[in-house]
Amino acid sequence: MFCYCLFCETGKCGVVAREIEMMFPCQAIRPKQIQHTKIQGKPTDIEHDLLPGYVFLYAEDEPLNIAKIRKTDGVIRCLSDSEHHYELQGGDEQFALILKRKNGVIGKTPVYQEGQMIRIRHGVFEGMETKILKVNRRNMRMQIEIPFASTRIKTWVEYEMVDGNARCEQEKTTENLKQY
Repeated sequence: MFCYCLFCETGKCGVVAREIEMMFPCQAIRPKQIQHTKIQGKPTDIEHDLLPGYVFLYAEDEPLNIAKIRKTDGVIRCLSDSEHHYELQGGDEQFALILKRKNGVIGKTPVYQEGQMIRIRHGVFEGMETKILKVNRRNMRMQIEIPFASTRIKTWVEYEMVDGNARCEQEKTTENLKQY
């Protein structure tokens, strides 16, 4: 597999990707990210450019002719390393291959808030329901309290360990009582 990354004129990534796929034996991906938003009060998922101005190319059998690709209308340049190798390598290649596996679409990132009730899905505390005390978005972790020996112990857990959509039994009961 040969992976490349093009830098394109603003707003032309889609056109560049389609044109290159028609002219060259490769797959062209314009990375997208799905983001939560509200439109007229309704929760909606919208695709946004993950890396505006960039198109990734994937050739199966042989390297691409970058000189010809660079002549495509809308292409500014093909990214290269300090030795002018156009094929992505190392971490850049790994990132490009992750994008390819996901068809260029990066899924939604969960949004957690202090005070939100969650259920632990994995690990030692599996099944436990608790409230979020603090959120560290940069490290994708949250601080919670765990009841132990008649006290509460604070600890940190990663986003992957929790189910933020689960509503605790106490919340459900309170909500049901409000209906009557």
